[in-house]
Amino acid sequence: MAASAPPPTPIGPPPDETGRLVVALRRGDPAAFETVVRDHSPALLAAARRILRNEEDAREALQDAFVSAFKAIGSFEGGARLSTWLHRIAINAALMKLRARRRRPETSIEELLPRFQADGHQVVPNEPWAEPPNELASRKETRALVRRMIEELPDSYRTVLLLRDLEELSTEEVARMLEVTPNAVKIRLHRARQALRAKLDARYRMAAAT
Repeated sequence: MAASAPPPTPIGPPPDETGRLVVALRRGDPAAFETVVRDHSPALLAAARRILRNEEDAREALQDAFVSAFKAIGSFEGGARLSTWLHRIAINAALMKLRARRRRPETSIEELLPRFQADGHQVVPNEPWAEPPNELASRKETRALVRRMIEELPDSYRTVLLLRDLEELSTEEVARMLEVTPNAVKIRLHRARQALRAKLDARYRMAAAT
């Protein structure tokens, strides 16, 4: 006689404020919906803006995300953070809207990628920066410059870089969201980082020459 399958693990809220909020959401409490929208909209909208680069599209993606989240609140597992769960839904909504846009030919980043000699050395080695990268990155103006440089990358590379390095999603999560293999994510991310480094190198060389 075959052993019976174990009963499903019940989805229950943790005994904290978030848990009580989830319970209220599940029973359709309007005040709970208002609380979630008020508390989480700024961060979710910022994430959608980074992906879509368009205010109207970002706000539409945010609305889609909340609708999807409220419909799926019954599947929210109490062990997860509500903010993390909502963040994933908002990212997915933004990516769906990005895919729905008319596709335009992407510019090549080949000229930004390093070229190597037969012995494995770079044809044009990266020049050391005057200050360590972590100190440069801590400056407000440098962060703004990096964001502008990321915006100039083609969408297929820009999106992977944003999802991995700014949104801090795992390779597997990004692969599922973009419907590509984890290896494709790793390759795009590596090339995107190389292109970004080349753009920053060129900018700092220009600044040093002036």
